[in-house]
Amino acid sequence: MRGKRVSGAERNRQGMEDKLLQGRPDVLVEVDRDRAGGGLRTEEMLVNMGPQHPSTHGVLRLMLRIDGELVLECTPHIGYLHRCAEKIGENVTPVQFIPITDRLDYLAAMINNHGYSLAVEKLLGMEVPERGRYIRVIMSELNRIASHLVSFGAYGLDMGAFTPFVYAFREREYILDLFEQVCGARLTYSYLSIGGATQDLPEGFPERLAQFLDYFEPKIAEYNNLLSFNQIFVKRTAGVGVISAADAIAWGLTGPCLRGSGVKWDLRKCVPYDIYDRFEFDIPVGLPGGVGGAPREAVVGDSWNRYYVRILEMQQSVRILRQCLQQLPSGDFRAKVPRVLKLPAKETYLEVEGGRGQVGYLVVGDGKAVPRRVKIRGPSFCNLSIASHVCRNVLIADIAAIIGSIDVVMGEVDR
Repeated sequence: MRGKRVSGAERNRQGMEDKLLQGRPDVLVEVDRDRAGGGLRTEEMLVNMGPQHPSTHGVLRLMLRIDGELVLECTPHIGYLHRCAEKIGENVTPVQFIPITDRLDYLAAMINNHGYSLAVEKLLGMEVPERGRYIRVIMSELNRIASHLVSFGAYGLDMGAFTPFVYAFREREYILDLFEQVCGARLTYSYLSIGGATQDLPEGFPERLAQFLDYFEPKIAEYNNLLSFNQIFVKRTAGVGVISAADAIAWGLTGPCLRGSGVKWDLRKCVPYDIYDRFEFDIPVGLPGGVGGAPREAVVGDSWNRYYVRILEMQQSVRILRQCLQQLPSGDFRAKVPRVLKLPAKETYLEVEGGRGQVGYLVVGDGKAVPRRVKIRGPSFCNLSIASHVCRNVLIADIAAIIGSIDVVMGEVDR
């Protein structure tokens, strides 16, 4: 990281060392910047964190204004990908746009396939066969687990723990093997498409999925012993980067970032789409210290709770998948889709619960095969916007903990 001096103002630093030793950085307050004497004389610096920094998880640049180890201001800068996904969507047919949705949140590509397909089908008034709808939920929930595994492992890596990353990718490989069996791909799938799925589940897939669930479910307790309740990890994350429920709503946060602040909101449960109303599952939310196994240092809305909600959500995805296997019908997996889809002259907007929050698709037709307008709501874009608000008066080391707990994917930020 390279920095430069921007100010020579004197500050009163008396007592700052005691505060750093006694409490968490989120309780620090900015010193009186006009009062001089009685302490250390320091100068502000502007420091670039990223876009190549390992804890920014991609092409994210954070401009930090620091005073020693204290971050006074954090400004996220985006715009390094320039994918123009929405403009591409206005120049190709909906079926041709499915591979582009894979590359928005590339860690939860199935869910993006699912959401865009539902939006186009809503515009067309198309009905998807029952088996195709169950296949979609199975793929989306498997992809949610795979996405949260990357978040779990990478967050441990951000905090200096390498082993969780290896554990997470060990289990994720099983899921990618299942995806490879159904569509031949392991990251960008284009499997869920307009009308259902591109092909049926291969022979023996339900049995292999059941075996994976039996293998994976006990591993979640292993993750908790390894990282969630590890005292070093708890000290780095509990009480750090606290986002109140009111702030989370005001800044447009969704997904685990919103639920970690104690807001019980999940589209799959609160505004059910597709067939999610047929399943029993819970909505995990942030827990105060000492409640439900949360460490006593935990605060609702802190970095630890945002992380732990994802661990609990993997358990709920397992519950949904088991119910899917019990209810999976036979029959067609795809509706009869004409070779040329003419989109009616109207518009539709539909949101699904992605791995990082609510993914929304606006599709506007004008009677042609190519949409007149396509607009995408990427949850990471809104979730990242609160960084400037929550990353104040914290230590530099806590920036990695806060940004990692938000869990952004830059592919859906710079669309």
